[in-house]
Amino acid sequence: MANKIIIQGEQGAYSHLAAVKIFKNPSMICCKTFEDAFVKTKSTKNSKLLIPIENSIAGRVADVHYLLSSSRLKIEGEHFQKVEHCLLGLKDVSIKQIETVRSHAQAIGQCKKNIYKLKLLPIVAADTAGSAKYISEHQIESESAIASALAAKIYGLKILKKNFEDLKGNVTRFLIMSASTRPKLYKKNKRYITSCIFRLKSVPSALHKALGGFAENKVNLTKLESFSTGNSFKQVSFYLDIEGHMENLAAKKALTILKKHTEKLDILGVYFANSFRY
Repeated sequence: MANKIIIQGEQGAYSHLAAVKIFKNPSMICCKTFEDAFVKTKSTKNSKLLIPIENSIAGRVADVHYLLSSSRLKIEGEHFQKVEHCLLGLKDVSIKQIETVRSHAQAIGQCKKNIYKLKLLPIVAADTAGSAKYISEHQIESESAIASALAAKIYGLKILKKNFEDLKGNVTRFLIMSASTRPKLYKKNKRYITSCIFRLKSVPSALHKALGGFAENKVNLTKLESFSTGNSFKQVSFYLDIEGHMENLAAKKALTILKKHTEKLDILGVYFANSFRY
C-alpha cells in the first residue's frame, strides 16, 4: 500500500511542492495546523509526515520543536526545498491596486522588505496556499497573497511579482517522519545526521560539559537550538543535529557524555544526510 503523505497547509503549499519532489506522485492529506498533522500521522496507517523545521532566512519554524519532543514520531529523512515566493492577486488587478498581503508568518518574514517597499499591510494566515485560496474565493481586488507559482495555477490567480523574497537562495529544510521508522543501519561509506532533543541537569556548566564530548571526539554539530518547555523559563530543552551515526564510535562516545549530563535525552532519528549539505 502506498504511503499517505501528511502535510500542513493547502494544496499548492511549499510542503506540497516538497512532497511532489520527494515522492513524485504522492497521495496527500492536508491539515490546517502542525499539531493536526502530527496527530493525523500517528492515527493513520502507512503514513509519513512532511514537516518544515527551519528556513535559511527566517530561522526555525515556530511550534514544531515542541511537537517533535512530544509526538513520539521518528525522523527518517530530510529534504531541502528551494522557496520562490510570488506575489499573487486577482486576474484583472495591477500591483498598484494592492493594499494588503496575507500569508504564513514565515513567508511574510522572508518578504518583509518588499512588503515595506510596496507599503502593504501584512496579514498573518495559516499557510501560503491557504492565503491564495482565500484571495480566489473572496475576490477582493485590494488583497494579495504570498505563495508559490503552483498555488497561482491551482487557484486561478495572477502572478503580480515573481521572486518576491528579500534574499535569493531561500531554502526550507523539511523532515520526513513516521511512527514506525527505525534508524538507518550504519555503513562506513554513507553520511548521516543524528537528531535528538535533550534537557540538561540543573547544575553549573552543564551545557559546557554536555557538549564537551563532541569536541573531544571531533563530532561536528550542525544545529543546536534551545526552546522553553513547561511554561517556565527554568525548563529549557535543546534540539541538536550532529554529523554522524549514533553507532559510529566517535558519535557514540559523544552521545554517552551528553546523556551523562542530561535529565532526558530522546534520539529523534538517524538518517542519511541530504546531498544539499555538501
